[in-house]
Amino acid sequence: MTGSKTNAMKRDAVLKAARAVPADKDFVWDGKDEDDHPATAAELATALKKRGRPVLAATKQQVAIRFDADVLAGLRATGRGWQTRVNEAMREWLRSHST
Repeated sequence: MTGSKTNAMKRDAVLKAARAVPADKDFVWDGKDEDDHPATAAELATALKKRGRPVLAATKQQVAIRFDADVLAGLRATGRGWQTRVNEAMREWLRSHST
């Protein structure tokens, strides 16, 4: 026989079996193995928060711009954050050249 008995069960049968277990008998931690310790409500809330960068109020737009190879190589050679620095340099240029 391949697989476990649960693999052979249909979805409805699995749901019925899970619902048949009383809530107070669902899981009882024996206090020995910390890996089996159930998560608290606060831990679950923290784990379920959306991950990734926070959404900024002013989002940037992606555009295609062409640089000469040597200019691009020089910008990239300045390390991480080179695109942000180019953005700031362009903002400063706009400030100094506005009418």
